[in-house]
Amino acid sequence: MLFNTYEPWKFAFSAESSNLDEIDLDVEFDKSNVWGIIGVPFDSTCSYHHGSRYGPTIIREASFGFEQYNVAFDKILDARFYDFGDLNIVHGNCKKTSDLLKESVNELIDSKIKPIIIGGEHSVSIGPIKALAERSDSKDLSDITIIHLDAHRDIIDEYMGEKDSHATIMHRVYDLNPKQLIQIGIRSFSDEEKLFVEDKDNILTFLAKDLNSAGEENNAYYELIETLSNIEGKVYVSIDMDVIDPVYAPSVGNPTFGGLSPDDVEIIFETLYNSSIEDKIDVLGFDIVEVASNELGDSTAILAAKFVHDFLTLFA
Repeated sequence: MLFNTYEPWKFAFSAESSNLDEIDLDVEFDKSNVWGIIGVPFDSTCSYHHGSRYGPTIIREASFGFEQYNVAFDKILDARFYDFGDLNIVHGNCKKTSDLLKESVNELIDSKIKPIIIGGEHSVSIGPIKALAERSDSKDLSDITIIHLDAHRDIIDEYMGEKDSHATIMHRVYDLNPKQLIQIGIRSFSDEEKLFVEDKDNILTFLAKDLNSAGEENNAYYELIETLSNIEGKVYVSIDMDVIDPVYAPSVGNPTFGGLSPDDVEIIFETLYNSSIEDKIDVLGFDIVEVASNELGDSTAILAAKFVHDFLTLFA
């Protein structure tokens, strides 16, 4: 067990032991392919549809519908990974919850284990990202590329007077000076956010409307794959499930039509995987957030569980 966590369930195929004292990894953190899951059942700043606090539970439940063999990638999920349960969050206090999560992620890193965070609302992403930033020599994200899949930019500085919110998460990330922020699937943002990103050389945006025109000559889809293929160094991946069109994933905090398909995410994963096996990139962390439903068997939870399964199949 990690400090500040409890165990309501485990993701399918996770290793039996989740006691850090029993885990002995003779590897460096940045060379490790051992992952640890932490659920964060927090949704106190959601502005539309609440329920993402149930995400960690129903995603784990949905994971038991999968086989270890992953048909999409013709690989077996037989690597060692752990599920450390859910964070003891502080409802109504985004900053305190993020600080507690950062402490728990630091415990994972101390044990040479990389974090997978299952939310919860998108604000929880700042915990693991801060932990990684503080471990770098520069104490920021200047050597880490953030890959952000979302319907929304989430890069407004304040939302309804709050600096810490699901709507401000990428501004808080940008405050940590990322090497590059790549936003994929965007289709909803404010004038303020539009103006903020326009003069930023280290923010790249791939709008959903452009990506959905795949097949046309010189369209953005191929530019995206080329961009991801050319990344070098450390990488963190954050997926807000509303990046997926609500036809496939309706139970999210802020559903928006015109989104990506599940196949698009598989292609993105495979592109990053190909770079990782060539030692061009090192994926340090992953989160998946904003599944907002308390219904077991929910289609959005099943898809989120599939993305976690896919990620572990490729990167564990």
